[in-house]
Amino acid sequence: MGKPHILLLDEPSMGLAPLLVKQIFDVVTYLNTENHTTILLVEQNARMALSIANRAYVLQSGAITHADTAEALQHDESIIEAYLGGH
Repeated sequence: MGKPHILLLDEPSMGLAPLLVKQIFDVVTYLNTENHTTILLVEQNARMALSIANRAYVLQSGAITHADTAEALQHDESIIEAYLGGH
């Protein structure tokens, strides 16, 4: 692959050890910031995904229920309770 304009990733952390998850997300971050690659990431590890994302969308039963900056969603009480395990 040359320099793609967009990279689609579906659950890249699924079934991996925490150390490998960190490495995967470090590479994703590098590709986005250094190579200016747009990344569409589908990920159940909400805390990790929000820590590297610019924008985030929460899907529930196939419908978008929340859409905002990742930072805003990290501080949204309903998101914290439902997806991030409370405070």
